[in-house]
Amino acid sequence: MNDILLVITNLPDAQSAAKLARQLVETRAAACVNQLAPCTSTYRWRGNIETANEVPLLIKTTQAAYARLEAMIRAAHPYELPEIIAVPVTAGLPAYLDWVNQETASLKE
Repeated sequence: MNDILLVITNLPDAQSAAKLARQLVETRAAACVNQLAPCTSTYRWRGNIETANEVPLLIKTTQAAYARLEAMIRAAHPYELPEIIAVPVTAGLPAYLDWVNQETASLKE
């Protein structure tokens, strides 16, 4: 069974995004993290429409590593309520999916 996840989060600047990306890969909570170009996010927060510049991260991990990855994001994230969305990967290049599993294997039981 394929247990690969694509986790999406946004950080307020490139420096905090790069720091988190490196931490997630170094600790094997993620196999790979893509730091994307800054974007503008518009959302409702506490009754007001807000706009913020953010740096998206696309994080490749496994279901087994997800709880630790989420805890690390929450601990490092400056937002009161960070966006953390996990999307199951239903298909992909088998060799790549195997690599994601191998890179996060130290977190599996």
